[in-house]
Amino acid sequence: MDKFKRIGALMAIDTALINIAFFTALLIRFESYEKIPGQFMESFYSLAPIFTVIFIACFYFFGLYNRVWRYASIGELVAVISAVTVALTASISASYFLMAGGGLPLPRGVFALMWLLNIVVIGGSRLGWRLVREHAIKYDLPTGGKPVLIVGAGSSGVIVAKELMRHYKSAVNIVGFVDDDSTKQSLKILGIPILGDRSVIKNLVEKYGIQEIILAIPSAEGKVVRELVAICHETDAEIKILPGMYDLIEGNVTVNQIREVQVEDLLGREQVKVDMEGISKYLEGQVVLVTGGGGSIGSELCRQIASFSPKRLLILDNCENNLYDIELELKQNNPHLNLYPLVKDIRDKKAIEEIFKLHKPQVIFHAAAHKHVPLMENNPEEAIKNNVMGTYNVAQAADKYKAKKFVLISTDKAVNPTSVMGASKRVAEMFIQHLDITSETNFAAVRFGNVLASRGSVIPIFKRQIAEGGPVTVTHEEMVRYFMTIPEAVQLVIQTGAMAKGGEIFVLDMGEPVKIMDLAKSLIKLSGFEPGEDIEIVITGMRPGEKLYEELLTAEEGVNATTHKRIFVAKPNGLNKELIEEVNYNISLGNLPGNQYETEMLLQQFIPEFRIIENKLTS
Repeated sequence: MDKFKRIGALMAIDTALINIAFFTALLIRFESYEKIPGQFMESFYSLAPIFTVIFIACFYFFGLYNRVWRYASIGELVAVISAVTVALTASISASYFLMAGGGLPLPRGVFALMWLLNIVVIGGSRLGWRLVREHAIKYDLPTGGKPVLIVGAGSSGVIVAKELMRHYKSAVNIVGFVDDDSTKQSLKILGIPILGDRSVIKNLVEKYGIQEIILAIPSAEGKVVRELVAICHETDAEIKILPGMYDLIEGNVTVNQIREVQVEDLLGREQVKVDMEGISKYLEGQVVLVTGGGGSIGSELCRQIASFSPKRLLILDNCENNLYDIELELKQNNPHLNLYPLVKDIRDKKAIEEIFKLHKPQVIFHAAAHKHVPLMENNPEEAIKNNVMGTYNVAQAADKYKAKKFVLISTDKAVNPTSVMGASKRVAEMFIQHLDITSETNFAAVRFGNVLASRGSVIPIFKRQIAEGGPVTVTHEEMVRYFMTIPEAVQLVIQTGAMAKGGEIFVLDMGEPVKIMDLAKSLIKLSGFEPGEDIEIVITGMRPGEKLYEELLTAEEGVNATTHKRIFVAKPNGLNKELIEEVNYNISLGNLPGNQYETEMLLQQFIPEFRIIENKLTS
């Protein structure tokens, strides 16, 4: 039935119901048809058409014909009451003025009964349709389908159950719900029992032969999801999950959103919310430069920046393959984007100078860096060339050509660094903080931890090792790390650019740290194998420069809140201006460390306690 036919049918039904309510009000007021005075019957016949038109008009303007009534709830009932009240008030006013001698053509009690009866019949017709639909869903489902258990008896679990009933009917048999809320135990929802808390999952699978478990707890923390996945993996049932709340729109779930559990679900992170208006203001119509634009973070920065309509997007990377890939993707998805790919190296000061002279970028996201800890331990002088001198080259050009904002992508490894990579990034932070003091450009840095699926991160390595049949290598049983997805990290980085006033080191809320050993076991199980049986886990020992756990702040820095609950700013601590200026001068002359000893001496000037660990050559 198309829209207009549906509205016409509803109006016809309402016309009948309004007149039934009107006549029933007369019957109740005078107890029987024979007792209704003739003058009032004449008023009924003359006023019924007028009242009907007024009521239908009010129903239309209150949106009663633009609602999906099979999902009717309290909101719809309130709309009915409001529409009936306004319609009756308008009808009484109309009848008063139409009355020849003034006064009301009917007793007041009739109007009061009309108000009540219209609410009952109009509201009842709508809510009754919902009850009919739910009754049909409940009793139209044979019990011979695949046995399914739903974990979570909240609103999301209920919606999942309804969707399964509507779309799978004979193919699915929902055995019951499981929920840790003690007040829900032994109750029923949609006629489906709540069978207990998480502790009974294993027994329920065995008792009812459950083949599929659906986790319908989209707002749960990562720890809870990991625990539930671990319990479910002790059974033979297939595990699926409802995406996070940020993947759903106003609670409208469709069955194709129920999918296999992924490693991102084990983090259970809250949706990142950004100030879209603030971001659009500082990026729209601007020339934006992303260094390291072909890398994991840099390429995602380009994707998201493209949506804010920059005047021009400059993508700089020294790897032409990476640059080519992101250029093709952006051109395909953003055909009107003014895009400039630049195969350049940030260590080439002259090339960087030419880019700023020609394009004059106004916003710079500096993501280019050497980031692999073991490689930089073996090649420490290269970390200085790229992470320190390269940052200096880009930052100095931003200052010289009066860019508005410069955001350095830093790392939690810069805090109390034990690796050359981390120490070099800490020095880079100091350089831009120092430069901010005298520059018109707002310089800021953003620290965060590991990102899932970035090149060289632990997840892709684990996946490759599992695909090869193992073993999965973990450096230490107690190793813990913070994790973010690449898109959410980049959203927060872009948000910090809008917040930056100059000199800040922003720290992203990384959530709860995750034990790498637990992550390895979970990933093996998600791949359909059993840790220690199908896929071995081997402890290889900590690599040079690694920490058991990462920090986001030094003891001296502390932290201040910002207007965004997921972003904090480190309190500034003292900078050695003379040392920074001296090293800047030496870098400008090309005086860089050429070996491990010289690199260590340079870094110790900024971080006195830093030491490069010996015996770094990999086997």
